Amino acid sequence: MKNNRILLVDDEPDITLAFSMGLEDSGFTVDAFNDSLLALEAFKEENKSYTLALLDIKMPKMNGFKLCNEMRKVNDKVKVCFVTAFDIQKEEEDLKAVTTLNEKPVIIRKPITIDDLVKRVRAELRY
Repeated sequence: MKNNRILLVDDEPDITLAFSMGLEDSGFTVDAFNDSLLALEAFKEENKSYTLALLDIKMPKMNGFKLCNEMRKVNDKVKVCFVTAFDIQKEEEDLKAVTTLNEKPVIIRKPITIDDLVKRVRAELRY
């Protein structure tokens, strides 16, 4: 099986716990963070080993879009999915800023079942 390590960042501990458990039960290795700045530091140290980043959009300190931009300065190949319960129409400018020419941003809406989350992650990783 391919490298299946995921960086999960959400400021809600209940979300990171539930998502981590579900993804780990499905064979993924998950490094979960509730602080975007700590997640960025971990990414800088471990960036080559992450297959995918699941980033909440609305977080204190640094939102998911800014976190994505900082991560891509370190590794511009990392796959990113944004996770949100909010209407992203209001975030359209930030969304355009993280969109590359070859890639349409992937948005995962909360609430989501663990089964659906695993399916979305597998689809992104093409398993």
